[in-house]
Amino acid sequence: MTTDATAPWLIVGLGNPGPEYAMNRHNVGFMVADLLAERIGGKFKRAGKAQAQAQVLEGRIGAPGPQNRRVILAKPMSFMNVSGGPVTGLRDFYKVPVGNIVAIHDELDIDYGTMRLKLGGGDNGHNGLKSITKSMGADYHRVRFGIGRPPGRMQVADFVLKDFSSTERKELDYLVDRAADSVECLVTEGLERAQSAYNS
Repeated sequence: MTTDATAPWLIVGLGNPGPEYAMNRHNVGFMVADLLAERIGGKFKRAGKAQAQAQVLEGRIGAPGPQNRRVILAKPMSFMNVSGGPVTGLRDFYKVPVGNIVAIHDELDIDYGTMRLKLGGGDNGHNGLKSITKSMGADYHRVRFGIGRPPGRMQVADFVLKDFSSTERKELDYLVDRAADSVECLVTEGLERAQSAYNS
């Protein structure tokens, strides 16, 4: 699967809508998308029904020149487990090839503070990815933000729907910033360069 240099990129931060979920581990995709929006200098707005149940922002990433890319930032407003519908709707509306789609999400099987970028693969039990893959296949990019496994006997669902701990929050801003950097690198310089720089 190759990217299309002439087509826009669809960058999707995964999470759950509503203030009660805002600082949950499961919402780190929203946090990265919000920072990217801040860097672009725009604000999210609700997509029309013809597009999808999502908040979107259109803009550009990268310095002026051949690496400058048109992007659509998106935050599905449908809740994590049914993210596939909004993402597929945006893909179709903006005519984005699957190889130009990036999903930013929390990852249980990676330690907190660690990140991995990849193209394609399984969903590893992540319901947001499972929904997207069911809707349009697996050949999209992923920015996997490590949150680690739940302690003791805590259930996974309880763990991901809890806020980051006070200890984790000391590094959170830095890690979200680094994840946003990795997305920009992926879009402007390609997956191999981004993996080399940010996979840790």
